[in-house]
Amino acid sequence: MKRLVLFQLICVTLGLFLATSDAVPPTEVHALIVFKEGIFDDPSLVLSNWNALDSDPCHWVGVSCFDDHVIKINISGCLIKGFIAEELFLLTFLRELVLHGNILLGPIPKEIGLLKHLKVLDLGGNQLSGPIPHEFGNLVSVVKINLQSNALTGNMPAELGNLKNLQELRLDRNKLQGIVPGANVTDYASAMTGMYASNTNLLGFCHASPLKFADFSFNYLVGSIPKCLEYLPRTSFQGNCIMYKDITPRAPEQCGVASPAKPLKSEDMKHHPAEDKQNPDPHASKPAWILTFEVVTGVMVGSIFLVALLTAAHRWKVKSPIIVTWKKSKTEKENMEIFIDTDMLKDVRRYSRQELEVACEDFSNIIRSSLDIVVYKGNMKGGPEIAVISPCNRQEHWLSYLEPYFQKEVADLARLNHENVGKLLGYCIEGVPFTRMLVFGYASNGTLSEHLHYEEGCQLSWTRRMMIVLGIARGLKYLHTEIEPPFTISELNSSAVYLTEDFSPKLVDFESWKSILTRSENNSSSISSEGAMCVQPGSLAARHLDIQGNICAFGVLLLEIISGRPPICKDKGFLVDWTKEYLEEPGKIASVLDPALKHYRDEDLEAIREVVRNCIQIGNTDKVTMQELCAMLESKLHITGSSELQASSLAWAELALSS
Repeated sequence: MKRLVLFQLICVTLGLFLATSDAVPPTEVHALIVFKEGIFDDPSLVLSNWNALDSDPCHWVGVSCFDDHVIKINISGCLIKGFIAEELFLLTFLRELVLHGNILLGPIPKEIGLLKHLKVLDLGGNQLSGPIPHEFGNLVSVVKINLQSNALTGNMPAELGNLKNLQELRLDRNKLQGIVPGANVTDYASAMTGMYASNTNLLGFCHASPLKFADFSFNYLVGSIPKCLEYLPRTSFQGNCIMYKDITPRAPEQCGVASPAKPLKSEDMKHHPAEDKQNPDPHASKPAWILTFEVVTGVMVGSIFLVALLTAAHRWKVKSPIIVTWKKSKTEKENMEIFIDTDMLKDVRRYSRQELEVACEDFSNIIRSSLDIVVYKGNMKGGPEIAVISPCNRQEHWLSYLEPYFQKEVADLARLNHENVGKLLGYCIEGVPFTRMLVFGYASNGTLSEHLHYEEGCQLSWTRRMMIVLGIARGLKYLHTEIEPPFTISELNSSAVYLTEDFSPKLVDFESWKSILTRSENNSSSISSEGAMCVQPGSLAARHLDIQGNICAFGVLLLEIISGRPPICKDKGFLVDWTKEYLEEPGKIASVLDPALKHYRDEDLEAIREVVRNCIQIGNTDKVTMQELCAMLESKLHITGSSELQASSLAWAELALSS
């Protein structure tokens, strides 16, 4: 009997042990929860199922496990905004940390250097600042490090040379200074001021195995290229303060030095008197009248040839199609030969990549990113602030048939001219490095979404919100009814509404890239087997118009403006479904108002309710136009603020802010 009891006790104990061993350690769950707490904006709700009450994180979005341990976190392009928690070092078995293309802020925690099993660290395309931690030299297993397109400062840690397994290193488009560790020792005396370096790390990258890929471009690095890295392409070092053959450096003033005078070549400094005597100037012996005759004849012949050439080119431009061709090189990569339709884009400014690179701080000032686009903020020298949209930054993703549609989209956007529509200032098309970009005027107050959901609505009084509503309505009326052909916003929501300094709304179609893809894919079958595509003028597929979709989205946007809630939220689900019962009868709609609103006008609220019902067609099967909706709002909204002024003295301050 005692043996039976003892056996049962052993079984129970073993069962408890096995049950316990099947769970992810509490320290790892804690690390993930703390990481989530450091994220204060999650527009895609990607972390919504990261529940502290759930002790098994292996089915959480972006988390992968193996053998009851978290081995991978991959949350890319989800625009989560916040700070990286230092507690991630508790994930001792983590192999991949991929947080690319978000809006992560602040410094990189040095504790990440404790992750001995980490193989991939990708924090590129964020807004991280501060130095690269020296502790990264302890990542003994790491194979890939990507920190590109952030705002990292300071010197490049020489400890990176300790990483024997490192094969890929991307540090481009930051604000790093100092030298590339491993440069000639003489560079240290002139460029290592304040930089941590020990005798053991003096060799830097020359102490490690050769990197298969590295990119240090567009920083503020000085000195020379280490001998052990001279095998890398020169583009890996361009856009720095490194003066080296075949490398394009920064402008001298960006490196803190005056523009040097053009140096004399050694050949120019040498004088060969003997050669001067043996090879006299052949023109010296000719009479002056012969020289004059030769010059005049040459000018006449050249002028006639130039006129003939320009005439032929003009006829070809008028009659010929847009042609996009490419040839297969020996490496089987596509090298596209681009022809710009200068007639279609004759009134649109073409920017150089260098201009935009300088304006956008080497494309490190990212204000928005997704899987499809990256948006940079810039400031043109002596000109306006700009928003630069890059719909595609990799040549291998740019199929040749996209080109004419991109140029057609540029022309289509350039024709828009209304105070409540974002103004396209120009475009950029370059082959090396591959560049396709759209340049818009920048609205300094950010997006309507940011003010509604991340600023607690404190700057948006009722009067100001009604003025924004009117501006959006007028912009849509212009796009739908006042230009030919009409134009619609690809994805109309609060993130597509940018606000100027005085809170005037501007509609910007940042998702026009999707329209380019749709139209071009429908016509991609016209590519020949030789790899050429000919598009006759006027044959490009028209931009897809979704006027009713815009109107429906406008109704949802009105609900978002008055409620301060996003179209989809955790507690209420879809905003339209939650508010539907309050839209049925007058007087109920006040129940959905934003708590941040202190004052509002009943008549305005009723007008909004009526317009929303028409937009989403509650009890109404007749299609309504933006012209009709705009007229309703203009006749019924009261935006002078008089009712607020009568309510309290506080409203005076609100009105002053909104004016």
